[in-house]
Order: sequence, then C-alpha cells, then structure tokens
Amino acid sequence: MYTDLMFYIDGEWTLGEADRTSSVVNPSTGEEIGRLPLASKRDLDAALNAAARGFEAWSVTSAYDRSAILRRAAALVRERHEHMARCMTLDQGKPLGESTLEAKSAADHIEWYAEEGRRAYGRIVPSRNPAVRQLVVREPVGPVAAFTPWNFPINQAVRKIAGALAAGCSIIIKAPEEAPGSVIELVRCFHDAGVPKGVLNLVFGIPAEVSDYLIRSPIIRKVSFTGSTEVGRKLGALAAEHLKLTTMELGGHAPFIVCADADVEAAAALACGLKFRNAGQVCASPSRFYVHDAVFESFSLRFSELANQLKVGDGFDPATQMGPLANARRLTAIQALVDDATVKGATLLAGGERVGDKGNFFKPTVLTEIPVEARLLCEEPFGPIAPLVRFDNLDSVINQANSLEYGLAAFAFTASLKTSTELGNRLQSGMVSINHFGLALPETPFGGIKASGHGSEGGSEGLDAYLTTKFISQIGC
Repeated sequence: MYTDLMFYIDGEWTLGEADRTSSVVNPSTGEEIGRLPLASKRDLDAALNAAARGFEAWSVTSAYDRSAILRRAAALVRERHEHMARCMTLDQGKPLGESTLEAKSAADHIEWYAEEGRRAYGRIVPSRNPAVRQLVVREPVGPVAAFTPWNFPINQAVRKIAGALAAGCSIIIKAPEEAPGSVIELVRCFHDAGVPKGVLNLVFGIPAEVSDYLIRSPIIRKVSFTGSTEVGRKLGALAAEHLKLTTMELGGHAPFIVCADADVEAAAALACGLKFRNAGQVCASPSRFYVHDAVFESFSLRFSELANQLKVGDGFDPATQMGPLANARRLTAIQALVDDATVKGATLLAGGERVGDKGNFFKPTVLTEIPVEARLLCEEPFGPIAPLVRFDNLDSVINQANSLEYGLAAFAFTASLKTSTELGNRLQSGMVSINHFGLALPETPFGGIKASGHGSEGGSEGLDAYLTTKFISQIGC
C-alpha cells in the first residue's frame, strides 16, 4: 500500500548517497512503515545544478507547452488519487476520506495553474515619444526552493509545484520527512506527464540543514515556505540576507465569531467540522471561538455534543471521523495546553485527554470560562482543542479577534448584512469567511498578514509569486 521512499533529482529516482535515513511511522499504530533517505550536501548540490539546467530550458518553453504538460499531470493525479490517499493516511494519519479529498483536489490546483500560466500578460505603456515603444513583460523569477509541512502533504506541495512550473520556474521541494509518501506519488505524476529533467526536484533531509544550504545557494532566486511563524522568521531573515524573494504562509490562531443573530445549529456544525478536521492540525483552523452571550449556552451545548460524538480512530476505519495527531510531540503539546487552561480555572466541556496508549490519539476537546492569561488564547494550538469565549458587543469581539500577532484566517456567523460587511472590513486577516467555509480553492488567494506571513498561493496571486516584472523601452534604429 505504501511507496518506495526516494529523492527525485534531475529526472531520476534515487537514494542519493544514502548515508543517513530516518524512520517513517504510522501515527495510528506507532509502527515503522519505511526508511527515508536524508540528503547530503552532495545530494543537494545535484538538485541545485539540475534546477539551474532545468530553468534554462523550461523558462523559454512556451506557456502553451508548459500548460499541456501540467494538464497531463492533473489527469494522472485523478487516475492515481486513491493510491496517493492511502499513502497519506498511512504516514500522516488523517481519515481516508479526508486524504482522498486532498489528493483529488490536487488535480484542480494543477489545472488552474495550467490555464492561468497561459495568461501571464504584460502590457504596453503609452510613450511620451512616439518613436519609443514601452513594454512591460513578466518573466519567471528563477529556480525556487520550497519547503512544505506534514499536515497537508499534497495540498501544500502541489500549490508550490504547479505555480512555479506554470510560471516557467524550476523548483526544488523539500517535503515533510514524517509524511513523504503521497508527495513522492504526486511528483511521480509530474514525471510521467513529461516534465523535463531538472525542472522538478524532490529531496528530504534534516530541515535546518537543507533550508540553510538551499537558501544560501546563488542558484536559488525564490523561497516559498509553509510552516510555523518561528521557523518562518528565521528562513525569511536568511532569504533577506541573500536578497531572495519570499512567500511565507505561516501560523494562525483564527477567530470564529458567532453573533447573537446567528443560526446556532449551522454555526456549531461548521465549527465542529472545521475545528476537528485533520485533528485540528490546520493552519487556518478556527482556534478561538467568540460566542455572543445571547447564544453562548445553546452554542456551547451543541458544539460540545458534536465534539463528544466524533469517532476517533485509525484513518482506514470507515467509521473514523478524526484520526491521530501526526506525532507524539503534538500529544505532549496539546495536553500541556489543556492542563495550563484547567489549572488556571477553565471548565472542560469535552475531551481533554489522550485516547488509549497506542498511537497518537487525543479526544476532541472543548473548554470554556478560560482566563485571559491561559496559553491557549494566545498560542497557536494546532490540535483538536477549542476554547469558547463570551462577548457582548461587536466592537469588543473585533478587538479581541485582532489582538494577536496572527492574521491568517477568520470566520463569522451572522444573519445581518451590515454586520457581515463590518466584520469583513475590520477583521485583520488575510482571509475572512462568513456563514460558510470559503477558503483554499484553486482560483482564490490563500495567505495571511502580520505574523501569519506574506504573499499568497492560489488565484492569480499564486502565479504572480513566481514572476518578476521587466520594463523594456526601445526605439527603432
């Protein structure tokens, strides 16, 4: 059911020097399912040199021809998505249904970029001198180094790969060592679709070593990173030192606002689905629930009921609605947040503890009456834990929602168009979704502000991230 764990460098599948490996573990069982090679500097040099050669050829390939290859890759993803999904559930743990949706949606992202890449238009600027022609053209920025996390192995990788390739860039992607299988199968689709040698390269390794080496290389001209704010600050500083362009999709602590006039049943159902999807390991997951006094009791009761009803288990069990946390570190971190909140006076409405002693399972957790000094209200939880907080007026809740350094996503429920408009205008977030979940579609930008990063993936902005602007002024001889 799994896959061969290898690098993809210069159009070849390879173990590299294979002087170091790491264990890949099924988070539902704790059992090793594979050994992953970790890149040496020589392996990284091979990838860098391949990316340099690949860029020379790919950057002058027509947008039409690049689009045709991307469309073939999308078709292969659709054919193979079931195997990709099984690989993801094996090493990442999420329920097979969630893995399947993620794998299938990758094809949509590739197709979007295949078409958008054919529309990277420039423009003509009217000249003050009639003998002068002034042109603005868009060109691929150069070889890209991309770093992706384990929570959405395919989703995070495909947006970087497809965006870079559609723009005419080559790319080296350092995928997650804890969940490598589905990314390998994704890259295999691009290989089989005919992406030329060196244009796409896949490596794994010690994260700090790989990122430092690739970003410092003069070959790399663009860095795209998805991960924690802490690591993003370090990689952003290193990229700035070497004048590399960056896209940073970092941490979040998204507010979910339930107004007095909200449909409580609909709000609770969506809140539960979003909060406990992928065991809460979602950067844009709602993680601070602000509920108006008028509906607080009914919402908290219904939300807690739904959380308690969730079936937690192995991702291959058809009855499972929430899988394990990705690793033992997350178990420790979530338990510490629960303990900190309850010691300081919070009330536990659901969950709050590990499930069994095998695998990384944790109960869906809901807390209320949380003191402002609790870590849970200011630190990104990245797990299945939901704090419920009362509010009594719109100004106060908007101030609370905007009080943290994060600004990735925000959610709200209200029946008032006036309130919806005010929330959309005043919430300090890169993405705001009101009365539904409307994020992460291929045609829409995905990105944050403040400490949640800068730049966007998806939409026309996702293509712009891999293009530079050149101005040409010419006069006839």
